Amino acid sequence: MMGDRITREEVESWRVPVPGGSVVVAPLDRVAQWARRNSLWSLTFGLSCCAIEMMAAAGPRYDLDRFGTFFRATPRQADLMIVAGWVSVKMAPFIRRLYDQMPEPKYVIAMGGCASAGGPYRDSITIVKGVDRFVPVDVYVYGCPPRPENLIHGLLLLQERIREERAMSRRGQAVPRREPIVVEG
Repeated sequence: MMGDRITREEVESWRVPVPGGSVVVAPLDRVAQWARRNSLWSLTFGLSCCAIEMMAAAGPRYDLDRFGTFFRATPRQADLMIVAGWVSVKMAPFIRRLYDQMPEPKYVIAMGGCASAGGPYRDSITIVKGVDRFVPVDVYVYGCPPRPENLIHGLLLLQERIREERAMSRRGQAVPRREPIVVEG
């Protein structure tokens, strides 16, 4: 298993001498997963009180930018969807449509008890009992609302999962089923 960072020794092993100097020829799979892991662009769905904590995580005190996570307003530029808060039955098809418009590989974080399991509205007929009913969820961040530290912890766990993926070497094989990660509040 490769380490979390690309080391100098690893880069030196990729160096190939050519007339007049040398070039670095890196395995595409290793570079691609490193770039994907360190530049997650997020399509956000701040639907209720969890959105305030998500915005706080992006603010100057916690600064999600230093983890390579940037908020995007369009699904075609996003590879991570953060659903923060409760989702009404009428909103679910629109979230699914935006998820389908995101390019592969794509990931989903369900932030808060409402997005994860319906929260205090679980007995309501107008609130979805968790976003996993209509999109596959990779990370559940529990809490009501969860603290920004919990969202960052869930994001770091997702980056660990991405580090272990080898998307370039699958060569047309089916994407393996991923078990969700649960971050307790």
